[in-house]
Order: sequence, then C-alpha cells, then structure tokens
Amino acid sequence: MSLDLSSLEKAIDSLERALKVSNVKIKGKVNTDYEEVIRAGVIQNFEFTYELCWKFMKRWLETNAGRSDVDGVTRKELFRLAAESRLIRDVISWFKYHDARNQTAHTYDSKKAGTIYKIASKFLKDAKILLNNVKEKND
Repeated sequence: MSLDLSSLEKAIDSLERALKVSNVKIKGKVNTDYEEVIRAGVIQNFEFTYELCWKFMKRWLETNAGRSDVDGVTRKELFRLAAESRLIRDVISWFKYHDARNQTAHTYDSKKAGTIYKIASKFLKDAKILLNNVKEKND
C-alpha cells in the first residue's frame, strides 16, 4: 500500500524555506526580537517536521516491511529498524534529533534554542534523504 507523502513533503519544504529566510536575516548571534522570532519559526518547523518523519518511518515499516512488531518499540529502536530498511543513513544523527526535539518540548532558553536552531539545518538534509528513500520504496 502506497503512503500519501504530501504532508511530509510540505513540512520539509516549510522547514527549508524557514532556514533560507533565517540564513538571510540572521547573521550570527540572535540579537533582536525580529531574529528571535525567525529562529523560533525554524525551531517550530523542525519540531513538526521531525514528528512527521518518525511517524512516516513507523507507517512505512508497518505497511511495507511487514514489521507488525513496530508498535511499542522505542524511538531509538524505530530508527534502527528504519536504517535496516535503508530509509535513513545515520542512526546516531536521528538519536540527536530526537534529543533536540525533547528539549524543545520541556524548556526554553536561548542557549538551547541556539543549539536546536543549528541542528535544524543538518536535520533538513536527513529529512530529505528519508523522503527520497520512502518515495523510492513506496509501493
């Protein structure tokens, strides 16, 4: 069964556009309210794109890889299964994205926001890899 990837495509596109705007408008340390809002937008895009990514990994594994045992696995185990199915390349990076997402959900401070903002750019590349791999394997 083929998965409808349109929501994932839109999320990745939105993150990419947010990062492009931030690269033009933020030239170093975030010093203004304007820059703070832009960075917050990138982080929010990272959050929902990350959420869609892992959910699509899970759906793809359940649907196409015959992985009925996916329910109840930890996120780290899900990433390992996705790597075994060649949906993602670097499991360790996905562990870091998961940790970054957890940080955004529990507290906010400018230092953590800066770290997560930097992670979002690397994440975009890996999210695109996931999307391309799912598209290639989407039956």
